[in-house]
Amino acid sequence: MMNQMRRQALKAAKPPPRMRLSKWIEKEIRLPETVSALPGRVSLYEYQKEIADTISDPAIERVTLVKPVRVGFTTLLTSAIASFIANDPAPILAVLPTDDDCRDYLVSDIEPIFAASPTLSGLLAGDSAEGARDTMLSRRFPGGSLKIVASKSPRNLRRHNVRVLFIDEADAMPPGAEGSPILLAEKRTLSFPDRKIVMGSTPVDAVTSNVLRSYEQSDKRIFEVPCPECGEHNVIMWKDIQWPEGKPSEAYYCAPCCGSVIDEKHKLGMLAAGRWRATAPEVKGHAGFQINALISPLENVAWGKLAAEFLQAKKDPEDLRTFINTILAEGTGDGGEELDEVTLFDSRLPFGLDAIPESVLAITAGCDLQHDRIEITFIGWDRHGVAHVLGHSIIWGRWDDGGTWTDLDELLRTRWRHPFGGTIGVDAACIDAGDGTTMDAAYAFAFPRARRRIMAIKGVGGSRPAITASKQKKGTLWIVGVDGLKTALFDRLKTGQHFKFSNDLDLDWFEQLTGERMTVRYKKGVPIREFVPVSGRRHEALDCVVYATAAYKVLNLNWDRRESELKSEPQMPARPRIVQSKWATGQRN
Repeated sequence: MMNQMRRQALKAAKPPPRMRLSKWIEKEIRLPETVSALPGRVSLYEYQKEIADTISDPAIERVTLVKPVRVGFTTLLTSAIASFIANDPAPILAVLPTDDDCRDYLVSDIEPIFAASPTLSGLLAGDSAEGARDTMLSRRFPGGSLKIVASKSPRNLRRHNVRVLFIDEADAMPPGAEGSPILLAEKRTLSFPDRKIVMGSTPVDAVTSNVLRSYEQSDKRIFEVPCPECGEHNVIMWKDIQWPEGKPSEAYYCAPCCGSVIDEKHKLGMLAAGRWRATAPEVKGHAGFQINALISPLENVAWGKLAAEFLQAKKDPEDLRTFINTILAEGTGDGGEELDEVTLFDSRLPFGLDAIPESVLAITAGCDLQHDRIEITFIGWDRHGVAHVLGHSIIWGRWDDGGTWTDLDELLRTRWRHPFGGTIGVDAACIDAGDGTTMDAAYAFAFPRARRRIMAIKGVGGSRPAITASKQKKGTLWIVGVDGLKTALFDRLKTGQHFKFSNDLDLDWFEQLTGERMTVRYKKGVPIREFVPVSGRRHEALDCVVYATAAYKVLNLNWDRRESELKSEPQMPARPRIVQSKWATGQRN
């Protein structure tokens, strides 16, 4: 009976011949309040319609979308999946970066939209044959199945043969031990001559971007809108968004064709009359779309609001990179030239642990654990995230000697006098526990000091958050995304505006800070960025700075309260800053 009902629902869902996917979406898809701020029947924007129709075009095998945030791609993706389920049943695979992404997408988007749309209600059923864990991410329907899997597990990508493949946030899918997860997923479609591969992503790194590389192989379509004054079509680019000095809310579009000033109120009309144009029309079977957020009609991406966001973002290279990636849908990155240690050394300023700058309201420490010593860098932070490298200490002693860890504990408990009158200490510290020999000692030291935010960490490369709790060793180990932190650090060091250095630091420390360089290599045919040591240099200082920066990411301070505490704390003698271990007279290797 249940299968008969599903067949009847499937029959009722089939559109009339030649109905475009865009028309079907607007006719059949409903958005609940949990999915959209505009619940009810979907109304596609002009730039979404051709993307939708191309996905359903049997003459097009591949569709690539270079996208920003805030343009409605997730709804379009879900609607396209729904159309295949209702109108063109087939084995479907959706690949997202992580397991959490997969579960969130199914629970927060797929299931609510199917439940809210009468045509789709009842079409999906759990696949009990997959087992309890996979059932949640697997659904059956008459004529096919939907699997939603994470790219991080090659096993997930090997298990399924599919005709329709959707890949979302491709630039968050770095190569693994078996190569590119995207290529592994695409191989699962080879047995179907009428396969469909749809890839969408916000671009990240220009050199290694999966979505930009795919777009370059497509017919490279751009979305052009007419000028209200002269009628010529152009792509709205960030360089053409201008505003009066000090008044970003009054931002406008300066048309490159005739120089006319176009106010925000004309955007909807321009969008409605917009068109996609293929810049490589000789390419057949692969449609590529690139779009930025400047044409989005949503209120939170009005030109004035984006101008204000940009002015804030350009204060920090990391924030500016995010703006370029997520709003302008452009990749970032450079050739990875080496940093100059002498230039950085010459930029030192007269401050340190004995003369803390007034703006510093928090201190973090990064600890690099060697077999014969622990190296520690202290970084002070102001309320705007500007880093002040206050000093560097070395505790000589073996990792398995309890006295070495006692000296570290004493050092991390030190409080220094602050110009406001009170004293300031270490708010958080990260200790490298990646060495298999020393990790147990690092765990044993950090775990009972967790309330002081003393964390044992392991650095991991690739596309990772700055710092997250380990799922395998929860409460004991933290995972630090060192590549992302190093990339942001190098960007900041090149500008010279967001890192300040104490004149207590010697040239050797700066040589260690610049002891790695960013390079690009190919792994199983896919370009990846990586940091490699500069020949003849150590890099303990770089590691310490990265770990201290990761520690800063866990702080959640009320900066006003901290400033008030420093001003109101009774003056008291600061504890000794320098801790000498019994190995202090030893020779450094």
